[in-house]
Amino acid sequence: MSILYDERVDGALPKVDKPALLSALRESLPDLEVLHTQEDLKPYECDGLSAYRTTPMMVVLPERLEQVETLLKLCYKRQVPVVARGAGTGLSGGALPLEQGILLVMARFNKILEVNPQGRFARVQPGVRNLAISNAAAPYDMYYAPDPSSQIACSIGGNVAENAGGVHCLKYGLTVHNLLKVEILTVEGERMTLGSDALDSPGFDLLALFTGSEGMLGIVTEVTVKLLPKPQVAKVLLASFDSVEKAGRAVGDIIAAGIIPGGLEMMDNLAIRAAEDFIRAGYPVEAEAILLCELDGVEADVHDECERVRLVLEKAGATEVRLAKDEAERVKFWAGRKNAFPAVGRISPDYYCMDGTIPRRELPGVLKGIAEISAEHGLRVANVFHAGDGNMHPLILFDANQPGELERAEAVGGKILELCVKVGGSITGEHGVGREKINQMCAQFNSDELTLFHAVKAAFDPSGLLNPGKNIPTLHRCAEFGSMHVHHGQLPFPELERF
Repeated sequence: MSILYDERVDGALPKVDKPALLSALRESLPDLEVLHTQEDLKPYECDGLSAYRTTPMMVVLPERLEQVETLLKLCYKRQVPVVARGAGTGLSGGALPLEQGILLVMARFNKILEVNPQGRFARVQPGVRNLAISNAAAPYDMYYAPDPSSQIACSIGGNVAENAGGVHCLKYGLTVHNLLKVEILTVEGERMTLGSDALDSPGFDLLALFTGSEGMLGIVTEVTVKLLPKPQVAKVLLASFDSVEKAGRAVGDIIAAGIIPGGLEMMDNLAIRAAEDFIRAGYPVEAEAILLCELDGVEADVHDECERVRLVLEKAGATEVRLAKDEAERVKFWAGRKNAFPAVGRISPDYYCMDGTIPRRELPGVLKGIAEISAEHGLRVANVFHAGDGNMHPLILFDANQPGELERAEAVGGKILELCVKVGGSITGEHGVGREKINQMCAQFNSDELTLFHAVKAAFDPSGLLNPGKNIPTLHRCAEFGSMHVHHGQLPFPELERF
């Protein structure tokens, strides 16, 4: 059985009387679209982590806030689990549904409510696509900074749930750094505002706590994001290296020189060749690794920084350093990087995308370690990542039709994440934990820390109904995983212990 799908989650949930629940929904919400037949439910059985599937008991597609309120109140009263889903582009199984639960799809909440260039913010519903925000702000020469590679499709509600990043997060931050306010509904269907229209608000920073909570603490209904002025100019340098270790060291050298690029990305040879074959971005296919370094700001500063970065790259051992000759070539360079995932999908029947984060100084050693793990298990690994902030995305290539290869891919992924933890990093940077990395949470955190996480979950959702079985493992699970000794064998939140 896959380590990512745990039958205990569905098996431990109370059996839901589906006909009775369907009848109650139709009575309370006659205008709510509810999907409940097998053929209608099949498209919702997975998110972007498509190797793992569960058919939901029921899917609901609300269009109004009042519908979501009523739904949550009804589910809370009947103790029915609810999993929220946006565009379904997540890569950690965070929106994987439950056989004994409702999948709440927020995709129809897709309106941009306000773009305010004076206040430099936009108010949007959670189903609005990431890129659509920047498109709406473009007439005012503004944009929304976080730009995950899936930005053409992913929704802002999902970005909040996973604390999404992107190629420009080194300089401009993750989702959490670009939010002012989030409106949510609690598990009981009550409205709550986290953050404010000001840059700060009194009390605990619940907005930061909620961002990245993977749908476990509440349902996002509206998001106020910060907008930034578009930089006057942006230029990209492409540097080629004859070893991934040299490229990894160059990343630290750039930051050590006091330069913070708008984006600093790395790709190894396997990813370079796949992207070049797919996009024709002009990448040097003979290079063992490339760095893409974008510098933005005013013309004079960018010109000077380009020269400084060129010298750093050459000193670090770059075999070639190329400046994009115009805006079209700059866009092409980035298109290759942003399409690296689908490009790799063209050279392998399946791939398993990891999301670990490490200190920049550890890049050379970790890349060498990944190569050793890859060789040990006989599976190729393509490395594509946000090198500037150490957020790695190793793509493990395998064929799910070959017996045992999925399990080998999972083993490789687990070892890579545990290597990240060993060098002082994290098992995730932006994709979240979901079901995918829940075992590795046991390697990342000790029993006291996990108990605290469960306390936070219980404060927002005492019955454990929102996205159960994701993100936070129980101490019992960690003991079974073999990475933790459990004292006394009990959590202080027995209602969450079933997961």
